[in-house]
Amino acid sequence: MTTPIKAQFPDEQAADGRFLRQEDRFRGWVTADGHTGFPTVAGRYHLFVSLACPWAHRTIIVRKLKRLEAAIPMTVVDPIRDERGWRYGTHFLSELYRASDPTYRDRVTVPVLWDLQTKRIVSNSDDDIMRMFETEFDAVGDPEPDLYPLEHRTGIDALNAEIFHELNDGVYQAGFATSQSAYEEAAYRVFAMLDRLEERLATRRYLFGKKPVETDWRTFVTLIRFDPVYVGHFKCNLRRIVDYPNLYGYLRDLYQIPGIAQTVDFDHIKRHYYCTHDDINPTRIVPIGTLQYLEIPPQREHL
Repeated sequence: MTTPIKAQFPDEQAADGRFLRQEDRFRGWVTADGHTGFPTVAGRYHLFVSLACPWAHRTIIVRKLKRLEAAIPMTVVDPIRDERGWRYGTHFLSELYRASDPTYRDRVTVPVLWDLQTKRIVSNSDDDIMRMFETEFDAVGDPEPDLYPLEHRTGIDALNAEIFHELNDGVYQAGFATSQSAYEEAAYRVFAMLDRLEERLATRRYLFGKKPVETDWRTFVTLIRFDPVYVGHFKCNLRRIVDYPNLYGYLRDLYQIPGIAQTVDFDHIKRHYYCTHDDINPTRIVPIGTLQYLEIPPQREHL
């Protein structure tokens, strides 16, 4: 007899064992001129995040870099998610989903941008929230840095899509696979993408030149979790990031940008993955490693 394989998210599992991530449901848009019904107003919106989640981490980073902390308050949920979902204090994020759409039955995810005026979710799409913070909040934040520069937008959009499918979501497709073939197919694609990024970063400091843009931060949130979590927990173990000279230096370079280290919480990251995914790690033992030595000078200024 064989033991039935338990899927992390059964509604997002294909018959062949592949993990198929659900689509974001709420796709409202905050605009500087307010034509969408969600105008850019300091204090009107509230960001709900998990420090463990890479998708939420992207929005935390952009909020930090664009100096939006005062304009957009933020709540951090508990890293341990149980059958009731993400919790903050005595409340659950699912309450916000039901308040916005009483018929919502899909998985409750972070990040969430909540409108305090209409009492509804504006967006649960990290892609959209990042872009809104980057382009629509200059009046209440800092116009610099420009994370979505006009001259690189076509390239940014194309590389974003490639990195999402092959790397950002690729580690989840490997980790949540319930068949050997689905796992191997996803894991090999992850490392093929890392190899391509290693080659690209051999001749440029960041993915589009001398300054980091949106794509760099979308990549960073996966790289920072790779060795502590994805190598062991998700079995993406052909190589570690520290085995890639360019990627490892690039990771340290981004980590050492002022304010970024404060957005990284390895306790939340490791406790979430190792304690929440009990089908993958039934003992819920949290590993003590791995050491990454992120404070070592990256020595990439010459590129």
